[in-house]
Order: sequence, then C-alpha cells, then structure tokens
Amino acid sequence: MDEVIGWLLEGDAALRYQTRRDLLGEDRPDLAAAIASEGDAATLLAARHPDGHWGRGFYQPKWTSSHYTLLELRELELPRSHPPARETVGLILRSTGPDGGVNPSPTIRQSDACVNGMFLNYAAWFGAPEAELAGVVDFLLDQAMPDGGYNCRRNRSGARIASVHSTVSVLEGLTSYLAAGATRRAGEVEAARSGAVECLLARELFRRHGTAEPIDPEFTRLHHPARWHFDLLRALEALRVAGVGHDRRLAAALDVVRRRRRPDGRWAASRGYAGSTHLRYPAAGTPNHWVTLRALRVLRRFDPGADPRPAD
Repeated sequence: MDEVIGWLLEGDAALRYQTRRDLLGEDRPDLAAAIASEGDAATLLAARHPDGHWGRGFYQPKWTSSHYTLLELRELELPRSHPPARETVGLILRSTGPDGGVNPSPTIRQSDACVNGMFLNYAAWFGAPEAELAGVVDFLLDQAMPDGGYNCRRNRSGARIASVHSTVSVLEGLTSYLAAGATRRAGEVEAARSGAVECLLARELFRRHGTAEPIDPEFTRLHHPARWHFDLLRALEALRVAGVGHDRRLAAALDVVRRRRRPDGRWAASRGYAGSTHLRYPAAGTPNHWVTLRALRVLRRFDPGADPRPAD
C-alpha cells in the first residue's frame, strides 16, 4: 500500500472512512458508524452542553459555538441521523430573521449570506426538513449577484463585487441541499450553484479579475479547518463535491497544490485562525492528515494524469 495512504489510515474513524471511500474505492459502513464514538467527532460531541448548544449558543464564540462545531462535524461526516446534531440544528432554526435567513443576533435585521451558506451545508446534511429550510434557501437565492457570486455585505452596505469567502460557503450549502434530495426550488438552486461555480472559475479561484495576482496571499495557503475562510484547496473541494469536471481555469490552483506537497508526499497546514477550539490540531508546517486527504482527492479528480509522486 502507498506509504501516504497507509499514514492516512492510521487516523480516526472519520479519516479512515473518507480515505477508504475516496482513495481506495471501498465502502465501509462500519467505519462510518464508528465516527461518533472515537477521535475528533467524539471529542466535539462530548463538548455539547445539556441545553443542546455548544459554546454560548448559535454563533459565539469562534470556534466553539454550535455553528462552527456542527460545521466541523459535517466535514467529519458524522452520520446524518445523529440525534444530538439534528436537535441542535433545530434549535438554530429558531433564530431566524425577518428576511428568512438564520441570524445569530436579533439586533441585526439583515442575515449573513456566508453564515447561511454554512448553515445550509450542515443543516441539509443532518436532515433538517426541507420545509424548515425554505427561508434560508429563499434568502440565499435572493442574494445572488450578477456574476453568480455572493457577498455577505450586499444586503448591508450594497457591495457590488462578489466575495470568494461568501461564494464558496454558499456553494457548499447549495450542493449539500441538492445532495440531500431536496426538491423545493431545486432548479433555481441548481442554477445558482452553477453561477457560483462560474464566479470562482472566472477568477481561477483565487486571482483578481484580469490579473495574475492573488486576491490575498493567504488564499494560496492550505488550512484545516478553514472555518468561514476561503483558500484554494477548500474551493477545489467544493467544486469536486459539486460534480465539476476538469476546467483549464483550475490549472493555477492545482499547480499551487502540487507545489505545496512536501518531499515525503504529504501536505502541511498553514497557521490556524485565532480563536478557542475544542480540538488540538497539528502544528503549522507539520504533516496534516486532512489537508493531505483533500489534496489527494482534488488532484485525482481534476489532474488524473499527473505524476502522483512528490516533486524532488
């Protein structure tokens, strides 16, 4: 067995499950069932309070709130039917604003597209009823910009240029909604997802319009977990999950991923984003299981003819 894959298989059930499914083509329901009881997911679940929330509720503090904990559990692929996760999604659904979106603060009238995209991602995964997601879906469809992207400041300060942060968050949410089998406004959701994909591709994921310059150098660094932040590996994963095929406009992002590979065949994460966490993550610059798995997945999807060995 490949040494790097063998290393990935030393991780917890969530990591082993996704590695075996996505890199080895194996269906392992036994590993999926074990995700809740071992490793990172078990640690996150143990931090849930008796009132059904994590942290101080829906959105505070970063990164131990219910919102970011559920997002992390969704990325670990905690089973969709897990009762505590579903219960907390139900609690968050009580926090809706007048525009239909979920809103962590009653003093803010305009919901946030980025927050609602992330919420839709994990809420659909954990089986929130389609009817209860109607307000969120309607809000997100209403927030699409002319270029297909999203910006959480559009409904607050009239932003006219899409944000890659917001766009990738909404893209993930729309994909999760469709993958859950939702039918309400499904055609419009599919069209909105295609628009978000095109918005990112038009920028080659991370570049300023019409230039070769990155929007922000941080976007070319790889992170785990990304939280609400954009980086090109998160974007490539979002496109992969959305079913996007090879596109020449991915070449620059894929080249960055290849160049970030260490001589030992693994990838490292950059420095994490400041805030309290439930989990301890590998130090920046050291091999990271999840970044490595995601890098291998996107290279296999979008660059299948590439030499799988690390560069010298």
